[in-house]
Amino acid sequence: MDFQSFSDKIAGLDYSRLEQEALLCRGDILTMTTLAASGHPGGSMSTIDVLLTVYNIANVNRNNLHDLNRDRIFVSHGHISPAVYSCLAKKGILPQDEYIAYFRKAGSMYEGHIERSIPGVEWTTGNLGQGLSAACGAAVAGKVNGNEFDIYVFMGDGEHEKGQITEARRFAVKYNLSNITVIVDYNALQISGDISNVMPSMNIAESYKSDGWEVLHIDGHNFKEIAGALLKAKSCSRPVCIIAETSMGSGVSFMEHKACFHGAPLSEEQYYEAVKELKLEPSLEKYKEMRKGFMWAAPHIKAENPKININQGSRIIYNADVKTDNRSAFGAALLDLVKINKPKEYTDVVVFDCDLAGSVKTNGVEKNYPENFFQCGISEHHTAVCAGAASVNGVISFFADFGMFGVDEVYNQQRLNEINSANIKLVTTHVGIDVGEDGKTHMCIDYIGLLRNIFDFKIIVPADPNQVDIVIRHAAKEQGNFHIAMGRSKVPVITKEDGSVFFDENYEYIYGAIDIIRQGLDGAVLAYGSTLYRAVQVHDILKSKGLNFSVINVSCPAYINDEAFNKIAGYKKIFTYEDHISSTGLYCTIANMALSRKKFIDATYFGVNEFPMSGQSDEVYDMLSLSPEKVAEKIIKEMGA
Repeated sequence: MDFQSFSDKIAGLDYSRLEQEALLCRGDILTMTTLAASGHPGGSMSTIDVLLTVYNIANVNRNNLHDLNRDRIFVSHGHISPAVYSCLAKKGILPQDEYIAYFRKAGSMYEGHIERSIPGVEWTTGNLGQGLSAACGAAVAGKVNGNEFDIYVFMGDGEHEKGQITEARRFAVKYNLSNITVIVDYNALQISGDISNVMPSMNIAESYKSDGWEVLHIDGHNFKEIAGALLKAKSCSRPVCIIAETSMGSGVSFMEHKACFHGAPLSEEQYYEAVKELKLEPSLEKYKEMRKGFMWAAPHIKAENPKININQGSRIIYNADVKTDNRSAFGAALLDLVKINKPKEYTDVVVFDCDLAGSVKTNGVEKNYPENFFQCGISEHHTAVCAGAASVNGVISFFADFGMFGVDEVYNQQRLNEINSANIKLVTTHVGIDVGEDGKTHMCIDYIGLLRNIFDFKIIVPADPNQVDIVIRHAAKEQGNFHIAMGRSKVPVITKEDGSVFFDENYEYIYGAIDIIRQGLDGAVLAYGSTLYRAVQVHDILKSKGLNFSVINVSCPAYINDEAFNKIAGYKKIFTYEDHISSTGLYCTIANMALSRKKFIDATYFGVNEFPMSGQSDEVYDMLSLSPEKVAEKIIKEMGA
């Protein structure tokens, strides 16, 4: 919306109608939280005047919820869901009665914290401190795509104790995301009481100013001041933070300025007293009856993402005599994807980096396509959310990082990406024990175990540069969250027994399938990533001792399809070989599948059972008895050969 149109909309606001709607919203907030006997009425009532005003002027309606040029309203303090639902109903986006009657009811879509599956809700929030990062992701996607829209981010005052918000503030200024306006509901109370007592040194206004934001102060219950601040924010050439001074429980005298109503509903007796003070008709009994008739009928509906059109391009084939690292192959594939998807008919590929471009090999994109590259600095929490939110706003997001920082450090953020049905492509290097000399702090030996807890996050650990290339192109095309993991060191190209490239131009990648690299009848060694070429060396050693073992590449160590599992189960003896904690890695997957299918598999694991010392890759493998020689020795001993 251009400034003149926006100005005309502000000028046309009917303040008396807004006041009446805000009054009705307050009644709805009290009714639904009292009915549910849980919820957050206090903050919902302190925010409602500003929230309602923004919904009245923003370019958001029931007909444009999937339009990439719509305005976005993010609510970071998702516990004010009663206020959000009431505003969406007043806009005609939600049915008037359902959200009140079924609020916080088991099986209802109207949960206690807002969910992206609700029409009009841009991002699922509950864990505080996420909203501004998500807004930055939407702004970045719009900038790359050439879309024009305004973004409003509602935030609580207490959540500003979170460090992620600082990361997001700086990012917004660096990339001049001037279409973002933050509105802080400054009621000065949080669960534990006055914010000045909980965290005395927190100064929200000065923090925004010091990071380069324009800061405005208003009475958050004065509609004219609210409208004036929004108009000024629209005219500003940098991001704006509006500090809206409000009162907890605004509108009901016995609730105002009381921290106890932050997260506690009224009793029925208090409810009737409150609606009488608001001069509203009580409706609690009506909704009690309606609530009794609720029937859970279907699973939770996932949010709909924009359709993508991705050009996968042509495979880069690495010949058998090439020895390079998988991360370099990733960098080459990524650069190619960015380049070939620049034409307008395709979906842009954008890349997020956390001060590691040279190590994770995103520097090719940084140099050649800076408009598609976003350097976030050392701010992993913000970046994970920013990349996730960008991925549902019309671009393909690649977030590259070290395993410890892209998975372990931001597990919660990645979990929220999955809850939000994001489409992030997380690529991590330096996983397992192949991290060099940086120390055990950098050894990500639990990434499979962590991400297997996020139900639909797909994990792929490619074995060599050729498989990396096809996997990166595959993940870019497929909807959903992918984690593609790789070590640090150079690895040989995997070949067939005749010496030709295994993952050649005819190789088709299927998620959950396996690749039989070497054939043998005595058993099988299952490996992936940095252990696969070592498993081939194990095969050669065993063969020289009279044992003929298959070598199987399990590039999806957390998921094996039925056909692949049946092949594995056909071997009389298997060994899993991984540089990951075995109890949560590939061995765990095999054991779970065998038990669930009542299938006996004679399996032994080779893996990591401690935080190891670091050093050159081969030395660390040897120290942990994971070198090909020591693995082969143990197999020979166990097989009684």
